Amino acid sequence: MLGNNKTNPVIVPGQTIGIIGGGQLGRMMAIAARYMGYKIVVLDPTPNCPTAQVADRQIVAPYDDMDGIKQLTAASDVITYEFENVDLTAATYIEEKGKLPQGAFALEITQNREKEKQLIKNAGLPVPIFSIVKNGEECGQALKGKDFPQVIKTCHGGYDGKGQLKINNEADIAEAIDFAAENAPCIIEEWITFDKEISVVFSRAISGEMTYFPIAENDHKDHILFKTTVPAVISNTVEEKAFNAAKVLAEKMNIVGTFAIEMFVSGEDIYVNEMAPRPHNSGHYTIEACNVSQFTQHIRAICGLPLVEIELLQPATMINILGEDLENVLYTMRTSPHGFVHLYGKDEPKDKRKMGHITFIGNTPDIVEQLINDFYA
Repeated sequence: MLGNNKTNPVIVPGQTIGIIGGGQLGRMMAIAARYMGYKIVVLDPTPNCPTAQVADRQIVAPYDDMDGIKQLTAASDVITYEFENVDLTAATYIEEKGKLPQGAFALEITQNREKEKQLIKNAGLPVPIFSIVKNGEECGQALKGKDFPQVIKTCHGGYDGKGQLKINNEADIAEAIDFAAENAPCIIEEWITFDKEISVVFSRAISGEMTYFPIAENDHKDHILFKTTVPAVISNTVEEKAFNAAKVLAEKMNIVGTFAIEMFVSGEDIYVNEMAPRPHNSGHYTIEACNVSQFTQHIRAICGLPLVEIELLQPATMINILGEDLENVLYTMRTSPHGFVHLYGKDEPKDKRKMGHITFIGNTPDIVEQLINDFYA
């Protein structure tokens, strides 16, 4: 139902990988692929974007520019993407050419919160109670008699807290109606009170083989991921439920490559929140803390190579470097040997813009925490 993934040829080093999207995820994919010996072509509308800085070639074009997409397809032996908002017409074209082993279906689902939530629900997995509204009037009707808080989100787009509004009580309904009128269609979800958020990052091969990275625990500030800690402090029951949910969804969507699922943990229960059909911010710790990174495993998966059995080498914490943090990190690096700093090559630091990340590893979580405290002292 989801393309001809099993017929894709094995792509070996020396051949060319095309990447749609030139941000930090594409950059780290490209670096992993270059280490292995692949050539890289990236399509992005911004000249000298972060991925282009480590690629062999850039096609400067909008993501939905079919001339650019055709150039990328002709120049590449296999194509991947670094974000989910890839034009579906373009993705379908590449899939029909036999060069998109990830397929267009995962994009179609993760681009649309209604389709995403409905697929998760149909798979028998726990999700917050939700409803879809197509205008302000339907929003008002949907919120009648509801327990608060609720949250309303756009069905398309939105990330790092953008494209959503928390509805704390009846006094916020008018604002929610205006939000729906402006952004419809929207999804309204019950607000889940949870103990923590976790990420399950895994990779799945064309053959169906799956490997799971250690479950990560996430902390946010201002709706932006602040830090990710591994291993997550969760019970064996929660871990089993989380891995099972990932397996169910991976098989239902015939996932190929690295994929991430964010979940809420409440007691011994999980709720599936959002999915990302590509490597994820919360998986960056894998570069130093695991024997294989989420990016290398992704390249192996889309190229038809066997996946590496994953080991956590040491506990780790990854902290995002935002625009307002950059100067302090660069200053501290001059005297501190701690932490592995990754900067993304973005041209201008801005508040709340992800400029890089830093990963701390140690023999125990307490040692990791001490290294962080020393670095940020």
